[in-house]
Amino acid sequence: MLTTGTKDVLLVGLGAVGTIYAYILQRSKLARVTAVARSNYDAVNAKGIHIRSKKYGVHESWKPYRLVSSVAEAADRPYSYVILTTKAIPEVIKTSRILEPLLSSPYSEKHPQPTYVLLQNGLGVERDLYHSVKALDQGEPKIISSVVWITTNLVEKNVVDHGDFDRTTIGMYRHGDHLTTTNSPEEAAILTDFGTMLETGGSEVIIATEIQRKKFHKTFWNVAFSSFSTLTGCSPTAMFRPPPKEGQSYSPYVAPQTAPDIIPVLRAIVQEMLTLGRALGYPDNEDGLPSSLVDATVLHTAELHKDPAHTTLPSMLLDAQNGLPIEVEVILGEVVRMAKETGVDIPRIETLYALLAIIQNQTLGGFRQPKL
Repeated sequence: MLTTGTKDVLLVGLGAVGTIYAYILQRSKLARVTAVARSNYDAVNAKGIHIRSKKYGVHESWKPYRLVSSVAEAADRPYSYVILTTKAIPEVIKTSRILEPLLSSPYSEKHPQPTYVLLQNGLGVERDLYHSVKALDQGEPKIISSVVWITTNLVEKNVVDHGDFDRTTIGMYRHGDHLTTTNSPEEAAILTDFGTMLETGGSEVIIATEIQRKKFHKTFWNVAFSSFSTLTGCSPTAMFRPPPKEGQSYSPYVAPQTAPDIIPVLRAIVQEMLTLGRALGYPDNEDGLPSSLVDATVLHTAELHKDPAHTTLPSMLLDAQNGLPIEVEVILGEVVRMAKETGVDIPRIETLYALLAIIQNQTLGGFRQPKL
C-alpha cells in the first residue's frame, strides 16, 4: 500500500545531486526529508547548505527537515522511500553495506521495507540491493532506478552550484528482465506517487516502462565523454570550444595549433555502445535505442560545450581531480562484462576501461593526490 499525505523520505548522500533532490522533495511539501550527510555533516550541521541555483534561486543556510550523520542514526522510523544519491563504487563499498542498518535487525523486523530509489549513474547498480532485500523474505523488492540529467557541482562542503535544468527518468527495476515494456498497475502507482513528489517540487520527470535501456543510453555519454575528460584532465569544452574572440576571455578551448577532429573518434566509441545494445535486444526505434542516438549524443554535446558560459565539469573528472574513487566499474566495467557475455567486440571501450582502471587502482592505493 502506498502511504497518503506527507511521506517520510530518507535521502542518503548530501553531495551536489543529493542536495538538489533533497531541496526539490522538501519544496514539494509532500515529503519530510531526513538527509544523511556523511563527510560534510559538520559543515552542513553548523551552517546549512548554500544553494546557488539558476532554476530554484539562492538559498542561504538551507537544511532538510532532519539532518543526521549516518544511516544508523536515521533508522528510527519507517520510510516510504529511501533515496541513494551516493556514487556507485562497489569495489569500495557495496550498496547493501551503506544501507545495512535498514536491511538488518532490529529495523527489518520492526518496519516494512521501503521503496528504494537509486539516483546513480551506471549499469547493474541495483543487483546487490535487490538480493539483500530479497533475502529478508518480505516479498519482491521495490526498487526505482533512474537516469538523472542535471548540471550541478559541490564547490565546497556546504556550497552547491546548480544550473537551470534537472530531469529524471524513473522506472521499476525488474531483476533479470530488461525486455518487458509495460508497467504493472502496482509499478505504475509507485512511479506516479514518487514522480508526483518530484514534479510538485519543480523537477521534470519522465516515467519509463523499462528503465534499463534508458540507463544504457545515458551510459553512451559517460563512456565517451566522462572517460575522455578524466583521462585528459580537461572538460569537454577543450574538445569543442573555439578560441575566444577579441574582448572575450575563457579557457579551455581548441587551440588552432593542433585542432584535432575528435568527433569521428567519439562517434566510433558510441557506435560500439549501440552495437552492444542491439545484441542485448534493444530495438532500433524510439522505445529502444534508435541509431540516431550516436550522432545525437556526440553532436549535441559538441554544440553544448562550444558555449563559453558552459562550465559544469563531468563528475568523474572532478572525483579524479580530488583524489576520490571514480565510477569506473559500474560504467566502463559493466559494459565490458556485458560485451563479453554477448560476444560483442568493443576494443575502444576496453581500452578506456583499462586506462581508467589504472587511475582507480592508484587512487585506491593512496598514490594519487588531490589537485590543489
